[in-house]
Amino acid sequence: MTQNIYDDDGFFAGYSQLPRSLDGLDAAPEWPSLRALLPALAGLRILDLGCGFGWFCRWAREQGAAHVRGIDVSEKMLARARATTPDAAIAYERADMEMLRLPEAAFDLVYSSLALHYIAGLDALVAQIHGALVPGGRLVFSVEHPIYTAPRQPGWVTDDNGNRRWPIDGYLVEGPRSTDWLTKGVIKQHRTLATYLRMVRESGFDLTNVEEWGPTDEQIAALPTLAVERQRPAFLLIAAQR
Repeated sequence: MTQNIYDDDGFFAGYSQLPRSLDGLDAAPEWPSLRALLPALAGLRILDLGCGFGWFCRWAREQGAAHVRGIDVSEKMLARARATTPDAAIAYERADMEMLRLPEAAFDLVYSSLALHYIAGLDALVAQIHGALVPGGRLVFSVEHPIYTAPRQPGWVTDDNGNRRWPIDGYLVEGPRSTDWLTKGVIKQHRTLATYLRMVRESGFDLTNVEEWGPTDEQIAALPTLAVERQRPAFLLIAAQR
């Protein structure tokens, strides 16, 4: 079962004050790059996995999407989304993506922003997404970059004499990572870049774009604190077609 950290009162209070929570898509520095991976949305049936406050759902409708279904595990996030969405063509649903069952050939686009790195059973979910898309349908998603999720947990493997030999975790050791972000003990799933690409390809998709996101010169000029993101890519953006 997915950890529902977003319904923790302290986490939700902190998350609600982030720029992307207050000002939506335009406050997310990776949004222009993610938006460039999207097809024209007019007339499309769209699924947003990890829809949060519903910013993308509403934007997709503004672009002419026929219907948008937003899924999130957090009731607090969905309550905010529903309160700011007076649109019958947008449906919000509380669901755990670890146990999600999607209808066959029901969507033209499946989109997800910074949600799939919480999912342990991502192989199964990506396979479901493939089946839920019509032929030619698109998958576009972002996750925290594996370089960002990789830092090892404290601890060492020891030999028979109790001597420290090597770290317990590292980039090539995949699995859950506990991090302190807005609150203690937020669990994210670390995967290598190769694993993300493999699971998309092995589910039957054709990869169309892969981007290790970093800020542009223009973004740094407007917000100099973004320069630190040049040290390592913060996000991995992937687009694929069924």
